[in-house]
Amino acid sequence: MTAATPDPLPAWVVEQVAFTDPRVQSLVTEVQDYYVQIYGGPDDSPVDPTEFDEPRGRFLLGLVHGSPVAMGGWRLRPELDAAIGGRCAEVKRMFVSPTQRRQGLARRLLAALEDSARTAGVEVLALETGTMQPEAIALYEAQGYAPTIRFGHYADSELSRYFARRLDGG
Repeated sequence: MTAATPDPLPAWVVEQVAFTDPRVQSLVTEVQDYYVQIYGGPDDSPVDPTEFDEPRGRFLLGLVHGSPVAMGGWRLRPELDAAIGGRCAEVKRMFVSPTQRRQGLARRLLAALEDSARTAGVEVLALETGTMQPEAIALYEAQGYAPTIRFGHYADSELSRYFARRLDGG
């Protein structure tokens, strides 16, 4: 199930993996610890690992010199299709280890997620991030994501921000 895509920078590789991959789970622990630091608690939104399995989703792992440093996945969200206006998927668990930030890895990983979703027929990617993550908000806005409807586990939280981007040019 692992498909490696080499990047022009030879140290950076993106692999499609299962959400249950031990390298992913190590990064999940790291991101949850990060959320505890900035929000006072972990992200407790429900995540079913099988939602990232084909054909309902994909999960990508970013490696630098073979070490896992970034991750992100998308999962179909058909309940959002009508409200958002197209076949919709949600970006989930997008994260770059703090030790590897400011190198463009998040932008590269997001582009890989978009390509993967587009190939699978997704028309719109939606996501939720938080006000305590201004760098994430800036990344999404710079990549063409615009505010969208509130949805999901944190829809009522004033700390949450929601963005979406059309992938089909429509």
